[in-house]
Amino acid sequence: MFANLSRRSFAGLAGLAALGMTTRADAAESDVSAPAESHAPARFPKDFVWGTATSCYQIEGAVNEDGRGKSIWDVFSHTPGKIEDGTTGDRANEHYHRYKEDVRLIKALGVKAYRFSIAWPRVFPDGAAQPNPKGLDFYNRLVDELLANGIEPCATLYHWDLPQALQDRVGGWQSSDTSKAFADYAAYIAARLTDRVKTIFTVNEVGRFVNFGYGWGIDAPGLKLPTAQLNQARHHVALAHGLAVQAIRASGRAGTRVGAAENIAACVPAIATPENIRAAEIATRELNSGFLGVVLEGKYTDGFLAYAGAAAPKFTAEELKIIGTPNDFVGLNIYAPQFYVTSSDRVPGFHVLPFPTSFPHMNSEWLRIGPEVIYWAPRIAAKIWNIDTIYISENGTSSEDKLAADGQVYDLDRIMFLRNYLTQMQRAIAEGVPIRGYFLWSLMDNFEWIFGYGKRFGLYRVDFETQARVPKLSAAFYRDVVARNAIGV
Repeated sequence: MFANLSRRSFAGLAGLAALGMTTRADAAESDVSAPAESHAPARFPKDFVWGTATSCYQIEGAVNEDGRGKSIWDVFSHTPGKIEDGTTGDRANEHYHRYKEDVRLIKALGVKAYRFSIAWPRVFPDGAAQPNPKGLDFYNRLVDELLANGIEPCATLYHWDLPQALQDRVGGWQSSDTSKAFADYAAYIAARLTDRVKTIFTVNEVGRFVNFGYGWGIDAPGLKLPTAQLNQARHHVALAHGLAVQAIRASGRAGTRVGAAENIAACVPAIATPENIRAAEIATRELNSGFLGVVLEGKYTDGFLAYAGAAAPKFTAEELKIIGTPNDFVGLNIYAPQFYVTSSDRVPGFHVLPFPTSFPHMNSEWLRIGPEVIYWAPRIAAKIWNIDTIYISENGTSSEDKLAADGQVYDLDRIMFLRNYLTQMQRAIAEGVPIRGYFLWSLMDNFEWIFGYGKRFGLYRVDFETQARVPKLSAAFYRDVVARNAIGV
């Protein structure tokens, strides 16, 4: 049942859901001193931030240690039939105990930034009220280890692992009580980590975890709410983001930068005529109105409200003001083009084209190969929302990643993918799109949500029995890109 679904495919479905539409999920060691290319490589700005990323539930393990409470993913992954290979994140990569080893892996890549997430139920086992000091202690140790190795820590406060206690008590994101609890959690973290952590992402991929967790029963907590309740839950997440931005600024050190990371419903003009480019801009704004748009504009579009009708979320002017609190940056998680569009004389002004079955894809069937998406999505977003700082907060691909006879992983397809996407990203930057950094997903293979351990996105291969980490050929490729601050084409 999961063959075509993964979190990267969901931005498109989420965009349609934001307008109240329904759909089906169908077709979801290098020598850096080597001679340069025969022609000049595409270089990045001197201060460009190269990084990599992970999330806590996918790698930490230790789910019952040091006072950590249960998350909705703990409960969901233990529910028979929910995870494709029947596994859980109970052990995962044992990062909770092996974090020093993993920081060395990050350092070996030469990157200067690492985006990790903090487990809310590790810090507040009950979701609110009394904090768990031992939970925060782990992140203090991790942050200190990163800094000691010259790596900037970038923390994400919510990467889907809602405390189960909040789900049980108030219905999770169905209640604004969860929005307020998130703000309190954000304030607690900010007061204790922003002396060292200067970049904080609030929430990750609202377009995935709301729609597929609360709308279609695919992700935790596995609910299938009516459209009106689904839209209300998404509104509560937007409110949580706004409240968290305010809480971080009130409780954190001066200079702390804050924003969200969203899997933007990425719309690409099928043919780059002025009319089709304009259609892609309209589509991007409308299909992202349910979260990214309201955060950046402080209002829902007229199109969103009209289409949602009676199912539109209930809100106050004060809530919209909070949601629209200015951000310091926008994180965009970009993997595959969600929609190719052309212009239309009919409302809403764009036409979504069907994908042919022959469209090329990576090891994950949903991950269609469209390098131009990492050019168009940031370019369009920066224009329509007047954004001055964008981070590509996730980009990468799964690969077959079989061990060769010599024990190595020659993931040439991942290298092909990265080379082409990074070339398009550099194109955007050269044209003035304000992309300031890039976080490759992922540092290492991990628990890939509904797929369990069946899909591998890492630069390092993980043997989940022995926990051995082995660099793939793509690790050498990425290290070379970072060292040269350029991509050979």
